[in-house]
Amino acid sequence: MRPTKRDELVQKALQVFYQNGFHATGMDMLVKETGISKTSMYKHFRTKDDLILAVLRLRDEYFRNWLYRRIEELADIPIEQLIAMFDALEEWFDEPGYKGCMFIKASSEYQDSSHPIHNQAADHKRMLEIHFTAIAMKAGLPNPKLLTRQLLLLKEGAIVTAHLGHTENPAQDAKKAAIALIEASSP
Repeated sequence: MRPTKRDELVQKALQVFYQNGFHATGMDMLVKETGISKTSMYKHFRTKDDLILAVLRLRDEYFRNWLYRRIEELADIPIEQLIAMFDALEEWFDEPGYKGCMFIKASSEYQDSSHPIHNQAADHKRMLEIHFTAIAMKAGLPNPKLLTRQLLLLKEGAIVTAHLGHTENPAQDAKKAAIALIEASSP
């Protein structure tokens, strides 16, 4: 199925927002970078915020699908999948054009917790927590919810540290800490 003009706009806008941020990207920049007119943009989205929400939904779909699939490719056993998350992150950090997490950026630029963009970013993180809690439960680890929250704190810290670029390999540093947490929580 061929992408619609709306789909094309969201895909192109995703790249522009990822590279430049949300507040720094105005409609004029979107027009210039996407090649799509303001009239066409407003035909599909009433406001810039509506476009940002669509971009975040698309990024969520892309990122979670990639991460879940990649972890399953790297490891078959649930406990190893929890650790493989950090190997997948390392691959992401090494990609050309890595600019950090779009959801961390969104929640930072839209700090009011009642703002729809902030909520969309938080929903992405909640869905990751649900998924990894299920894996921790399959692994038979005690207190899987607590362990998952701890592992995701390591994940988020690695993402920010990779973006700041002041550590050689934050994904592997986080992986070592994750292994220690898992071993300490295992019966």
